Amino acid sequence: MDRLITQLSELPPESTQQAVGYPSVFLLVTLGALVPVVPTGAVVSSAAVVAFHQTAPLAMLYVFLVASFAAFLGDISLYWLGRRGVGSKNGSRWLEAIRRHAPPDRLEQAQTKLRENGVTVLVLSRLVPAGRIPVMLACLLGDWSPRRFARGDVPACLAWAATYQLIGVLGGSLFDEAWEGVLAAVVLTLLLSGAPALWRRLRGPGHPESPESPDAGGRPT
Repeated sequence: MDRLITQLSELPPESTQQAVGYPSVFLLVTLGALVPVVPTGAVVSSAAVVAFHQTAPLAMLYVFLVASFAAFLGDISLYWLGRRGVGSKNGSRWLEAIRRHAPPDRLEQAQTKLRENGVTVLVLSRLVPAGRIPVMLACLLGDWSPRRFARGDVPACLAWAATYQLIGVLGGSLFDEAWEGVLAAVVLTLLLSGAPALWRRLRGPGHPESPESPDAGGRPT
């Protein structure tokens, strides 16, 4: 066990970390934006921990720029693919994938908030676990142009990258070893991501704010 911990704590040189780390963050975040199964928040937090322990003065800035650009590129690509499906008679597998990750009650809620608050909802949707896809589908069904969607998605991606980078900085500042900070950041990120779903499950379908509650205007299951 001690040997395993020693191996984990012995990170490669900073030049190797940067040569491998930045492209890996870019690819994983872009993939996670296109296919919403990769925990991209944990990827950014982990990269921030490693950058926090590096001596390069711009390491944190590079992580922020790479993560936010990758998130934006993935979002706008998925939105463009979704628009092709909306305009097609037969739809597309990308549009169907978006629909599968946007339950009817969440979609209805997103459409209502989008009409009331506009771009602000798009910005907040990236900070709420599982909130991005329903709002994106609401934008697609609302016939938002890619340019209009992009104007709202830029600040959304910047805020998202900054939030998860801050989680990584907090994890890195608590521990002397980078691997310990990475572990703490990943655990914290996963807890934050799973907390809303756990809370909804604990409240139960009878809660007045629950989507399944008839009083909340949701569709009973």
